[in-house]
Amino acid sequence: MAALLVIFLLLYQEFKSTQTAGVILLNLPLALIGGIVAIAITSGDMSIPAIIGFITLFGIATRNGILLVSRYNALRSENISLVQRILQGSVDRLNPILMTALTAALALVPLALAGDKPGNEIQSPMAVVILGGLLTSTFLNIFVIPIVYYYMNRKEEKNA
Repeated sequence: MAALLVIFLLLYQEFKSTQTAGVILLNLPLALIGGIVAIAITSGDMSIPAIIGFITLFGIATRNGILLVSRYNALRSENISLVQRILQGSVDRLNPILMTALTAALALVPLALAGDKPGNEIQSPMAVVILGGLLTSTFLNIFVIPIVYYYMNRKEEKNA
């Protein structure tokens, strides 16, 4: 809970908007879904390494949300319509988001698969949580964040 508060405060400090910080924080439940499902499928045990994996996962998911929303906001200054801003911003940030997720996933697969080997009792649950959360947050981030951003900013578009 403290981590969420700190993340929210940092986002608010950066964007000066509770709405924008909220849109970015929407990535966290999307990541949480995958992490919890991954734990349920594998060991079913919530451990300290799994919790550390969630904290890491929240950082990656937040970064992905920041990439999208900051690009949308940057395109706002170019007087592009809201829909076009979301489409162009999403296309612009798709590669960096996918590359981050793919790189992390490829590094974590060996750790997740070697869970039964000695010494991997800590690394494996953490890797499983991060992999599961990356899968759901990356996939859902591409669809959910643009839709929520649109609904949060459509009034502004009508007033302009």
